[in-house]
Amino acid sequence: MYEKENSLRAVILTGLFSALIYIGIWALRIPIPAMVGRPFIHFGNTLTAVGILFLGRRNGMLAGIIGLGGFDILNGYAATSWLTMLEVIVVAYVISGLFQAFKYNDSKKNIVILSLVAGITKIFTSYCTTIVESLMAGTVLKTAIVASFLSLPATVINSISTAICTPILYFFVKSIYQTTQKNHR
Repeated sequence: MYEKENSLRAVILTGLFSALIYIGIWALRIPIPAMVGRPFIHFGNTLTAVGILFLGRRNGMLAGIIGLGGFDILNGYAATSWLTMLEVIVVAYVISGLFQAFKYNDSKKNIVILSLVAGITKIFTSYCTTIVESLMAGTVLKTAIVASFLSLPATVINSISTAICTPILYFFVKSIYQTTQKNHR
């Protein structure tokens, strides 16, 4: 899509994606036991990846920060919401940088690759953030590293979900957007 970042349409779509990301976490949360934090399976990461691909780095990143960070702030994760927001920034730069390297060619193959990279990036960022969470709780570094590793199952499941669902949702949203564009011309 990549409209002007500050156009009314881009701002409205950024707000819409923010709300969808928040709802994607709020509506379907499956808690997973972990040594560190209170992880759960959700679709917020998938919707954030779709937002970054569809809206571009800046607006997709803003949608993810507002949606994921807003969820954290309003649902008992305020102390670590800044870590979630940093994760969104990293994922946005990785996805958009690779998409730019693909010359914004959104072929099925490229979107699948971008989705896999988004999932892998999320595993790495979540591992790092759980280490920081452990250290914030007063854990020794070696213990934090091990506990964070043992807390990865929810992240891996979310990452697999992101890799599978992002291409499906991206092309669905793109087809709806193109249909509405044709109807308004």
